[in-house]
Amino acid sequence: MEPTAGLIEARLEVAVDRAGHRALLVGQSRGGTIGRALAVRRPDLIETLVTLGSPILDQLAVHRRQWVPIGVVGALGTLGVPGLFSLSCARGSCCTRSRAEVQASFPEEVRFIAVYSRTDEVVRWESCLDPAGGHVEVASSHLGMGMNIEVWRRVASALGGGP
Repeated sequence: MEPTAGLIEARLEVAVDRAGHRALLVGQSRGGTIGRALAVRRPDLIETLVTLGSPILDQLAVHRRQWVPIGVVGALGTLGVPGLFSLSCARGSCCTRSRAEVQASFPEEVRFIAVYSRTDEVVRWESCLDPAGGHVEVASSHLGMGMNIEVWRRVASALGGGP
């Protein structure tokens, strides 16, 4: 997680500098977890964080049938396949900083909207309910959250720009 967080942080710095104001950052699943870490690390860069089906409260809060695919990806990453996480990400020193930031108090100056679905087939929805965020329940699959027009309407409404 840490290498990805560092890359996103660098890109956010450039984007915020160009735009002249803090960013609205949207992250789906693990992307939302990384977004939360970055909001703690760099609240000067993020105005609002929106997470979609992100297991913030428990990184391993996935449905039982997801363990095999996660294990395969972790094993491939451990063997060196680029772009995949390794098994050391769960407990290793490479991600110590990011893991601590995910668990840290959320900065008051950053708005936080956590979107979750009780029908999420990957992440257990309860793990998405970070007490620091406003919660928006949607009817969507995990993979569909990023493409579901009703999800985006609910996010727009939560941001104050929709019905």
